[in-house]
Amino acid sequence: MHESAVCRERASAYSGVQLGFIYEKTVMKKDTRIFRTGGIIGNEQIIEAARILREGGTVAFPTETVYGLGADALNEKAVSRIFEAKGRPADNPLIVHVDSKERCMDLVRNVPEKALLLMDEFWPGPLTLIMERKPIVPDVTTGGLDTVAVRMPGNEIALELIRQSGKPIAAPSANLSGRPSPTTAGHVLSDLSGRIDAVVDGGEVSIGLESTVVDMTGDIPAILRPGKITKEELELCIGDVRIAYDDKVHPESETVRSPGMKYTHYSPDSIVILVEGQHESVISRIKEMIVDFNHRGANIGLLLTEESKKVFPCEISHSLGEKEKPEQAAKNLFFGLRYLDEKKADIIIVDGSFDPDGIGQAVFNRLRKAADMIIKV
Repeated sequence: MHESAVCRERASAYSGVQLGFIYEKTVMKKDTRIFRTGGIIGNEQIIEAARILREGGTVAFPTETVYGLGADALNEKAVSRIFEAKGRPADNPLIVHVDSKERCMDLVRNVPEKALLLMDEFWPGPLTLIMERKPIVPDVTTGGLDTVAVRMPGNEIALELIRQSGKPIAAPSANLSGRPSPTTAGHVLSDLSGRIDAVVDGGEVSIGLESTVVDMTGDIPAILRPGKITKEELELCIGDVRIAYDDKVHPESETVRSPGMKYTHYSPDSIVILVEGQHESVISRIKEMIVDFNHRGANIGLLLTEESKKVFPCEISHSLGEKEKPEQAAKNLFFGLRYLDEKKADIIIVDGSFDPDGIGQAVFNRLRKAADMIIKV
């Protein structure tokens, strides 16, 4: 396979933010097949997609969180094709998707009692558990770690695909590395058409943010990535849980145990500026920024709550949803970033006045990692 590295520097005269370098791999062009299920589980489309996975191919598919790019988790060559297609750093561990608790037991050892309780309570669903791996799981799947991240997705298409393949499926988000995660098959094709073997189109996902990741290997379970399932919900099930993540991108020299903690994540091509604070203060600051950036000749896109959107009816914008309903912001975040990117916005200004509680914590986590500048008012 012929590969070349393409180096692209992103910089902006508008914000004064130097973004450094992003490296992308180009891979041999594939004829990416599209399987449309029509919501029918177990049909010929899913059976054919499962055959591709069994034979070492790459297939993108919907989960309840985002679309994942799947390959046989126990096949080193197949998993390597995920990294090649995404341009993903090899030390960034993958999440393995299973269709049952029993399948999980084939991959892990020394399973804590609390992990079993969480499986019973939240599987299938948006919860990933990190446990000690068995030797059957190759290094390429775990980023060389002695642990493996496992979850059982709460999406019937995903579960049927895993069942039909007969394999545990390693599947990070189905996007180019560093880009916003995909919530539709169209997003997958925009990034990965010609790079992967197939896409199963199951429509728009229901949640829109990646799963909560919990490390079960310590004395106290630790949340490494926030998601829909919150610390409070976990503690109702198993007692004390600690938070072990922050909203920063970790340095390349640091070893991390979960996806989403290292390297640039969730970023569109546009410059992203997040404005956090109370609603009125955020509105006032966005008004000032629009005047300033228009004077500089920048094409501006706005990612706004429904309440803020009414103040800026003439601007290029996309709604995050009602500010008191952060689950709407979760579903609309990545879609909105991609939409405004497609509108050729030089700068995307994000309204950070929505409720930070519950899944709102996870939305802010993703936004702060995507943002080139964060303004608190």
